[in-house]
Amino acid sequence: MASLNIRPRRLSSAASSSTEIQAERDRSSSFDSTDNDRNSQHTAVDEGNVKDTEEGQGQGLLEKEIGSQTSRDSSSNNNSSFAWAVFWIVVNTLATIGIVFTNKAIFSDPSLKLAQLTFAAFHFFMTWLLLFTLSRPRFAYFTPRRVSLQDIIPLSVAMSLNVILPNLSLAFSSVTFYQVARILLTPTVAAMDFVLYKSILPLNAIMALVPACLGVGMVSYYDSLPADDANVKTTSSLGVVFAFSGIFASSLYTVWIKSYQRKLQVSSMQLLFNQTPVSAFLLLYVIPFADTFPTWTEVPFVRWMMILMSGVFAALINLSQFFIVGQTGPVSSTVVGHLKTCLIVALGWATSGRSVGDKSIIGVFIAMAGIITYSILMLRHATRSCK
Repeated sequence: MASLNIRPRRLSSAASSSTEIQAERDRSSSFDSTDNDRNSQHTAVDEGNVKDTEEGQGQGLLEKEIGSQTSRDSSSNNNSSFAWAVFWIVVNTLATIGIVFTNKAIFSDPSLKLAQLTFAAFHFFMTWLLLFTLSRPRFAYFTPRRVSLQDIIPLSVAMSLNVILPNLSLAFSSVTFYQVARILLTPTVAAMDFVLYKSILPLNAIMALVPACLGVGMVSYYDSLPADDANVKTTSSLGVVFAFSGIFASSLYTVWIKSYQRKLQVSSMQLLFNQTPVSAFLLLYVIPFADTFPTWTEVPFVRWMMILMSGVFAALINLSQFFIVGQTGPVSSTVVGHLKTCLIVALGWATSGRSVGDKSIIGVFIAMAGIITYSILMLRHATRSCK
């Protein structure tokens, strides 16, 4: 875009200077050849003025035409950027919804439910493969930067827990509870920021988090109650434990990411590119002792396709998030996050077998209202801080 804007200006400058030089030469020639003839001199001057006027008009038309072309190019590029932003938002939303329900279907198979570390290592490999491809000179979306193993190991362990514990929560709970419980990430991160870095939120934002926490508590209680109907999907006590453990691990990972980026002076993509292979490698030491493997030959072909789709979804989420951050602002990213939460909760509720009158739906609405209010207040606070 920059090159398109610069080239017309250079053309305009070159045309202007050549016109002025040519007009000056014409006027000098006219004065030299009619040194003793005042009438001819006046005629030559008049013709030179006419020529200057015509050339000035031509130059003005040229500059207007170039300016109009630049404006059209700028408008076209803005429309193209908007279209691509919408495209990646749609991809990110569909991939997020797809990975939640695909993983839930995979973990519903008892033979795969306890192979969580192997599953996480597969996701880490797919993410690393995507980042490796994007870092190649042909694409050059980011430049890899090596980080020492000693520096990256703590963050890689946190990353592993950030994936494994939520997956275990999804395996032992309903989709609705899994997604609503993730709302607690925001107040937990805020609390960790305060404890570790003395970062304080505005009072009205803190007040908005209170109903969000209460709503999650209501969903946790009613969703874990045993149901009379066997078709109604409920959350086990183990699912609740894994959910809250996963929230703590994810919050710590989120806080550490910001700290490590400042400490190591790397971008999010560079940091993730260093983390994923280390996380996968560390899991290889634990997998033989922690995972219960199925008989791989007995795993249905449909399950293998789901596992592959889950890896593709994970790669698409990382790729689309990279473009969304680069092409949209914080407001758009926040709206997309809430849109995904609402869609996953709604679809989870529709497939859970629960009735509309179930009491846990009240907790869902309270939690969503609280976190959306919090986001609006924080965006306003950020806007005022920038002014």
